[in-house]
Amino acid sequence: MKAASPPTLDSPPAGAERSARTAWAFALLGTVQAVLIFTLAALAVPLPRIGAEYGLRRADLILLNSAYGLTFAGLLLLGARLVDRHGARRVLTAGLLVFAAASLAAPFAPGYPTLLTARFAQGTGAALLAPAAMGLLRALFPDPLAHGRALATWGGLSLLGATAGTLLSGAISASVSWRWTFAVPLLVAVAGLALGPRLLPATAPPPPHEKRPALDLTGALLATSGIILASYGLVLTDARAWSSAAVLVPLLTGAVLLGAFLLAELRAPDPLLPPRFLLRPRRALALAAIALTATGTAITFLLLSLHLQQVRGWSPLENSGAFVPFAVALLCSSRAAGPLIARRGTVAVTATGLAVGAVGLALLSATGLDPELPYALGLLPGLVLLAAGAAAAFAGAAVLAAADVPPRQTGLAGGVLNTAMELGPTVVLALLLTFGGDARPLAAAGAGLGLTALGITTLRGRPHRLRSPSAARRTT
Repeated sequence: MKAASPPTLDSPPAGAERSARTAWAFALLGTVQAVLIFTLAALAVPLPRIGAEYGLRRADLILLNSAYGLTFAGLLLLGARLVDRHGARRVLTAGLLVFAAASLAAPFAPGYPTLLTARFAQGTGAALLAPAAMGLLRALFPDPLAHGRALATWGGLSLLGATAGTLLSGAISASVSWRWTFAVPLLVAVAGLALGPRLLPATAPPPPHEKRPALDLTGALLATSGIILASYGLVLTDARAWSSAAVLVPLLTGAVLLGAFLLAELRAPDPLLPPRFLLRPRRALALAAIALTATGTAITFLLLSLHLQQVRGWSPLENSGAFVPFAVALLCSSRAAGPLIARRGTVAVTATGLAVGAVGLALLSATGLDPELPYALGLLPGLVLLAAGAAAAFAGAAVLAAADVPPRQTGLAGGVLNTAMELGPTVVLALLLTFGGDARPLAAAGAGLGLTALGITTLRGRPHRLRSPSAARRTT
């Protein structure tokens, strides 16, 4: 008997077939988004082994670990504009090709320069993929209610990817080799290239009667150069003093370029990042929540991984196992976030998630780095609360950040959301390195989450519940 083939886009499907294709398409896009963040975290645990194999200095390891994030964050706004200008599916295909080629080259790297170049190239592909995936999400769920529910799930995928990166990279590097960690992004990229044309909706650039958004090369060059240089300067603070030329030159140059970018955007007829897009209090606070939640989890992964391996003497595999309860709590909270938003609204869920995450970070700062306390008493409670709160905060904030965005700016929304997710940890991680490896950064991140929760509770207007139109009419 002939096996059934996946649904295609040759003819409009109906009923159950349409629902099945939508579910498969969402699963594909969600997997791509999660793997982008998985790739960001994948080298953190096996980094010491890579350094020993290649004979690298600490500064080389820092740059290797940050290279992916530098180009990812730096090119996101340009990737977003390409999505809005040329269509999400075209840009997704281009991003998958770049991402797959880089992921294939990395494990065969004979030396540090090749591996570093591959990491930069992976980040370039990711900067195209992230906004394209969000653009396709809008095309896949054109109904506002369905799109809001999809965004609520989407918000937790990045945290899930980061957690999977920490869990799997330790297990893979302990059992075989760190080079096999690149098999995950490679397989997902190949699957995306094979299944995308059959599952994903076709998206096209604006029709001829509508004006295409300008590419804004000046703004793209200033933003990309500024973000990369400033982030690179911050990354170097681990190995160099803040007053050294190696830190000050890229840091100040990047700051000047970003200032020039803001001035250029105010004058540009079709700016890469319209200032009004960020000035809405609801969106600004949502982006702050995303940045701070990503920062809190990144700090937790880094500090606890260093503590468990260097202070407690745990193996990379044991280190990964310590985060299994975090992953379980994250999955449970992500699953509950959508229904909670439907009943309580995005503001309430986001603020509550931030508050719970703040309590988790406070517990970790108080007891998490105490080597005298057992794992179940010192680390576990804070990890579970942080995961539960972060997943809810991400889900609600993703819906808030993308609310009321017109279809022609879906790529921009995806680019800005992912930029907040990438730049937050980069900036605060540099401050963490200044403080040192104690628990103070955890307490500071918890305070930031708490203050943002208070800010979000002051938002006025509709609660942005995910309701059907008929339910909305019954409540008026």
